[in-house]
Amino acid sequence: MPIDDTADAFTADGAAAAGGAQALAAVPAAAGTAPTQADPAADLPDPAQISRRKGWYRYAWGAHAFPTTVTAVFLGPYLTDIARNAAGGENHYLHLAGVSVRAESFYPFAVTAAALLQAAVLPLVGAAADRSGRTRGLLAAAMGLGVVATLLFYTVTGGAYLWGGALFLAASLGYSTANVLANGYLPTLAAPDERDAISSKGWAVGYLGGAVLLTVNLVIYTAHSPLGLSQSHAARVALASAGLWWLVFGTAGVRRLTAGTSRLPQAQRPGVKQQAQSGTGYRQLGRTLAALSRNRNALLFLLAYMAYNEGVQTVISFASTYGTKELDLGQSVLASAILVVQFVAFGGALWMGRLAARHGTRRTISGSLLVWIVLLASAFAMTKHAAWQFYVLGCAIGLVLGGTQALSRSLFAQIIPAGQESEYFGLYEVSQNGVAWIGSLTVALAIQFTGSYRLAIISLVAFFVLGLVLLARTDLRTAIRTAGNPVPERL
Repeated sequence: MPIDDTADAFTADGAAAAGGAQALAAVPAAAGTAPTQADPAADLPDPAQISRRKGWYRYAWGAHAFPTTVTAVFLGPYLTDIARNAAGGENHYLHLAGVSVRAESFYPFAVTAAALLQAAVLPLVGAAADRSGRTRGLLAAAMGLGVVATLLFYTVTGGAYLWGGALFLAASLGYSTANVLANGYLPTLAAPDERDAISSKGWAVGYLGGAVLLTVNLVIYTAHSPLGLSQSHAARVALASAGLWWLVFGTAGVRRLTAGTSRLPQAQRPGVKQQAQSGTGYRQLGRTLAALSRNRNALLFLLAYMAYNEGVQTVISFASTYGTKELDLGQSVLASAILVVQFVAFGGALWMGRLAARHGTRRTISGSLLVWIVLLASAFAMTKHAAWQFYVLGCAIGLVLGGTQALSRSLFAQIIPAGQESEYFGLYEVSQNGVAWIGSLTVALAIQFTGSYRLAIISLVAFFVLGLVLLARTDLRTAIRTAGNPVPERL
């Protein structure tokens, strides 16, 4: 499916797009709150707003190749093989700065290092984007870093595991930074009542784009011998293709994002002198965290998201291990199941967006968390070698995966004060990636002390239960009013 046709299908309803642009300025603030500033997106001609939405969708189509082709399928096994080649012998130990590390542990350690790096950098990038108003330029630069590093995965051969690890740090930082800046556009693309739909469509397009490229790469990888490629060469082709896909469609998308992310008029944004007086870097981040802590309900939502999203991310990362080690399923089953999840998640994100429009965003998210708990219980009860059960589980996960993420993003966008969009989404991204070690540690400890992969998978229920409890205690309307934003009619 061409990306132009996909974007057109999502934005063909000119009335909806026009209504969203006008409503950004037309919706009054709730009684008792400070008046909010009109969104500059409301002043854009209707075709310009439609074009910006298409650009946002197009960027998602291109960028999602990184988490699907690179991190979900090819890089982990390939980089582990590279590390084992470097280690040699039977013990497969690497010696880094006098420390012996198992070759199999190198990639997980690289993932941990990437998460820590993102936690340090992302909020600062978001603050810089909000202060400077140069979001599109920073987005292009971050995408460039990620694209170049991803293309260079093709050069990782032999035992060059350190080179591969360095490229992964750069690529993941570029992807996460660009993700923060792209997410910051969401409040300017739609009125409060439309953000669930726009966010869901963005996730859906991203999943579809990632699935299309992954399909091509799995065909090439499976047929590597007739194509005259070794398995390792086919893997390198797949990794580099993600960078090329991201470059082509991401660039086309960024070109359409002609306005910044801030909802404050240009005259009310801080000038150079004001920026210098207000401080930069971690000082500004400290002030943002202090302001967030004063908005108790916004903080509660962020903590709820951290809890249940950690469960989501750990299920995704642990699913293949569970399938191979506990269910004795082959790699072909796992790869095809991952592909099925991508396509189902496309429809699932749109479906949950419609549910949110009918039943409310919080209720829909809460329902999805209950489904996640049921799915974990089902995974616990699965029988060995039953590939059909794994496929059914993958389809069920796909139905709630994209929607849970998309609706959480749009709900968080409602509680961001005007002018701090990218900075808050930096915190949001850190809450997603910066604590990624907690879920994996939970799984590791469960296996360490029980020796059971089934008990490890069921232990993740705790994250969804905690998320449900915190979400139930969050007064979202108060959080939105405290941020100075209009409260959507259905929440």
